[in-house]
Amino acid sequence: MTVPVLTFFNNKGGVGKTSLVYHLSWMFAEQGRRILAVDLDAQANLTAAFLDEDHLAALWDTKSQEANTVFQSIRPLLDVGDFTPANYLVVGDRLALIPGDLALSSFEDQLSETWSKSLDDKNLARQFRILTAFWRMAQDAAKRFDADLILFDVGPNLGAINRSVLLGSNHVVVPLGADMFSLQGLRNLGPTLRDWRTGWTKRRENWPQPEFVLPGGDMRPVGYIALRHGVRLSRPVQAYTRWLDQIPAEFRRSVLDDPLGADTAPGIESDPYCLAMLKNYNSLMPLAQEARKPIFFLKSADGAIGAHANAVQSAYGDFKTLAASIAEHIGLAEVA
Repeated sequence: MTVPVLTFFNNKGGVGKTSLVYHLSWMFAEQGRRILAVDLDAQANLTAAFLDEDHLAALWDTKSQEANTVFQSIRPLLDVGDFTPANYLVVGDRLALIPGDLALSSFEDQLSETWSKSLDDKNLARQFRILTAFWRMAQDAAKRFDADLILFDVGPNLGAINRSVLLGSNHVVVPLGADMFSLQGLRNLGPTLRDWRTGWTKRRENWPQPEFVLPGGDMRPVGYIALRHGVRLSRPVQAYTRWLDQIPAEFRRSVLDDPLGADTAPGIESDPYCLAMLKNYNSLMPLAQEARKPIFFLKSADGAIGAHANAVQSAYGDFKTLAASIAEHIGLAEVA
């Protein structure tokens, strides 16, 4: 049995993707699930959210031979070896992290070259080891941690690293901003996912008797999360609604490849693919960053008083509902 993988992905940046992964990791753990978060963004922002600068400096020590980060784990593949089991960090109850690494971008060219070679008949084992390194590394760590779910955080691009990550993803959630750039991002993302899925199927067929377990390359779109919209009387302000109203149809057309469904798409507030419409909690972010904890765990000692205290309670409810919705959509077993 493999551990299911959920990836939050959008080729447009600035939609709160890493913040979502961070907060949902904590909320899934809060609800009793064992979670392995893996930072596969070369910017390593998820890792920076979990760890302080002194810890980061020690992790990114270029002289270290320990597999303390994503890149240090897969680095042997740049030569002739296989990945080294990653030393995950336990960062909370039922929550572990495989830290990211700024050096990860150096693996991009290797993955791009291998993607082309993997349609050849020569040394397919080596090529498939490289293409599936992230998934196999995460599965190995998840089994050691006894995780129920793996959460991947990736960068906002359509490059070779993200393609390799998505090959190992069972489910994909798309974070969106309420703007025209997010709509354009959907138009790019959907066809790309289908192209990657088709390309992976061809490659697997080219190696009918693999020497080790390969990911299915499902990349199943679960739904989207609309982020950072202004709210007045619990409803989005008018400036954002023109873009929000277009998301249900565009998601069906571009991501689900369902043009007929796009013609009859419901409004966003009743769209089953809309997993949440999260309010803007930017006023809490400085407090959360200083306390190094999720916004919904802030206490009065952290400065969450008055209106901030009310916002903390609201955030807890929002993320609790979102985590439950995602768990239901991906078929994650209920916690006893």
